[in-house]
Amino acid sequence: MKNKILLFITILCAYFIKAQTLPQTISDTTFTIGKTVKIKSKILNENRELNIYLPASYNLDSIKTYPVIYLLDGSKDEDFIHISGIVQFGSFSWINMLPESIVVGIANVDRKRDFTYPSKNELDQKEFPSSGKSEKFISFIESELQPYINSKFKTSKEKTIIGQSLGGLLATEILLKKPNLFDNYIIVSPSLWWDDENLLNFKPINYNNNKSIYIAVGKEGQVMERTAKELYEKLNSNKKQNTRLFFNFLENKTHGDALHIAVYDAFEKIYSSKK
Repeated sequence: MKNKILLFITILCAYFIKAQTLPQTISDTTFTIGKTVKIKSKILNENRELNIYLPASYNLDSIKTYPVIYLLDGSKDEDFIHISGIVQFGSFSWINMLPESIVVGIANVDRKRDFTYPSKNELDQKEFPSSGKSEKFISFIESELQPYINSKFKTSKEKTIIGQSLGGLLATEILLKKPNLFDNYIIVSPSLWWDDENLLNFKPINYNNNKSIYIAVGKEGQVMERTAKELYEKLNSNKKQNTRLFFNFLENKTHGDALHIAVYDAFEKIYSSKK
């Protein structure tokens, strides 16, 4: 019995000694990297959530304007946080990889619906029953989202879009059909298999402004790798002097982890070529 009491006292003393060595909490606040805005889209007839990252200097300089990076799959539990981290790191003055930029993460409602144009392939239609509404989503970007961001934030004229997988399919569709919506296109692992690869047969719309296009794919199987390379070759065969075109095969990455390193590489290549 005495041994049990002694053990209890020893444990109790150890607890109080440990408690006394813990530092005192001075403050406890929530850490955030941006804000979330909800807007009502008349074109889509639904509410859409936007996650916004603003550079550290945003509220310190009343005159400065910032390029805008539009991120597909931009939910908090998708790609918004880690892409915003790349932008923050890359724009540090001692890194100077890209200019301080605003990131607009477009949270998803139904990405299969929004990121795909109508497919004639019966299997596509069966597996993606809500698909085929990309034209409406592109109209939302052009007529509602971009004007809204320009009216609410201090934006410059430079605009970038980042899309992976079905998001890469949408970014490619915008590049080919409405290229003037963005200046820089970062297209990663695009799902160009959609509709029996018919987007690769589309004749691109001409543009006159400067354009930077970065295409990357990981070790993702014969179809994904081939179609990404074919997109690059298609664009390269008609490349103008006002276009900077890049391709990267990420042989050590897969469909699941290619985006992060691809975006970092894209920023390095796009902005080093502009200096």
